[in-house]
Amino acid sequence: MTNLTSLPKQDTQLQIKVPATYMRGGTSKGVFFSLSDLPLEAQIPGKARDKLLMRVIGSPDPYAKQIDGMGGATSSTSKTVIVSKSSKADHDVDYLFGQVSIDKPFVDWSGNCGNLSAAVGPFAIHADLIPSDRIPENGIVKVRVWQVNIEKTIEIHVPIINGLVQETGEFELDGVTFPAAEIQVDFLDPADGDGSMFPTGNLVDDLEVPEVGTFNATMINAGIPTIFIDAEALGYIGTELQDDINSDEGALARFERIRAYGALKMGLISRLEEAETRQHTPKVAFVSKPKAYLTSSGKTVTENDADVLVRALSMGKLHHAMMGTAAVAIASAASVPNTLVNLAAGGGSKESVTFGHPSGTLKVGAQATKAEHGWVVEKVMMSRSARILMEGFVRVPSNVFE
Repeated sequence: MTNLTSLPKQDTQLQIKVPATYMRGGTSKGVFFSLSDLPLEAQIPGKARDKLLMRVIGSPDPYAKQIDGMGGATSSTSKTVIVSKSSKADHDVDYLFGQVSIDKPFVDWSGNCGNLSAAVGPFAIHADLIPSDRIPENGIVKVRVWQVNIEKTIEIHVPIINGLVQETGEFELDGVTFPAAEIQVDFLDPADGDGSMFPTGNLVDDLEVPEVGTFNATMINAGIPTIFIDAEALGYIGTELQDDINSDEGALARFERIRAYGALKMGLISRLEEAETRQHTPKVAFVSKPKAYLTSSGKTVTENDADVLVRALSMGKLHHAMMGTAAVAIASAASVPNTLVNLAAGGGSKESVTFGHPSGTLKVGAQATKAEHGWVVEKVMMSRSARILMEGFVRVPSNVFE
C-alpha cells in the first residue's frame, strides 16, 4: 500500500478572492464588481483585467460549459460588469460591460448589455455608490448612469421600500421564471455618437453576402448596432424558437456571415476578419408580421398580442428572449416609418411597439423625430427587473495574471 505522505509534494496554487455580486438583470445575469475592489492590475483596462474576468466566468472553455467558473454557458450568462463613481458631470456612476466569450480567449467591450443595465442602479445603491441622503424611506431613486462602452446616459428608476432596494414584487417579465419588482430603464439619445441612427444613411439597404444572398436590411445603431432582415427572405416564418436555429450549424454559419458583412457595411470594422473578435456587435435579427405561436415555456402568444415578431442572435446563437439593447434598436427602428421593423409592425408613426420574442412579448416606447442630419430618438423606455442572487467573493487562482 502506497504511503501518501511519502509522495513528492505538489506545488499548490493559492487563490485570491475578489469582492463580487452575482446579479440577474432583465433576462441576463452576470458578475458585478466595484472598480475599487478589483486587484490593482485589473483596475485599468488591458490584458490583466481580461484575464481576471475570463477566469471568473470560466473561459475560454473548449467544452463550452464554463463548469470551472461563474458563467452559465450562454451569451445571457457569460457577462461581467464594473461599476465606479462617475467621472462624468451630472452622473452617479460609470458602468462598463464586458461580454466574455465562452470558448475563445477574449472579452468583447464593444457594446452594452441593456438587460444588466437594470441591475446597475440597484448594485450602485448596495455598493454605497449613491449618497445615503438620496435614498428615501419609500419611493423611487433615479440613478443616472454613464455607459462607458457606448458613451451614453441611462436613467434607472429603482424602487425603495423601508430604505432598501425593493427586489421582490409582482412584475412579470417574459423569459424570467419568477416575478420581481419593476424597474423602469430609460436609454437617453440611444443613437450612435454622431447622432445618426442609420450608418449608411438609408432606412433600407441591399446587403450583399457572398455565398449566402442579397437581402433588404435595415441597419441601425441605436442601443446596439443591429441588422434587421425579413424572416421570409431567410426562409423563416418568424415564430422560431432557440432549437429551430441553434441546432442548425449551417444556419448559424449563414447568420455569422451576414453579421460580418453587415458589420463591414455599417463601418464597424474595416476588414472582414475583424468580425471574429467583435462577436458582441452587431446583432442580427429577423422580423415578421404578428402571428400566433407557442413560446419556449408553452404559453400562447396570439396574433393580437404583438405588433411585430422579432428573433435576434447574440454571440452566434439565437437568444432565448431579447437583449435589452436590441429592444432599444427594435423600438427605435419601429418608430421610424418605412424601416423593415416599422413595415412589419404595420407601418406609420409609432410611439411604442410590442414585439414577440421566443419567450413571450415586451413593450418598449420610443419617439422619433426627423432632424437635419436624419432621424433622432431622444429616449427609449422599457420595464425590467433585477435581483441579487449571491454576494461575497469570487476566487481565482493567484497565477491568473501570468
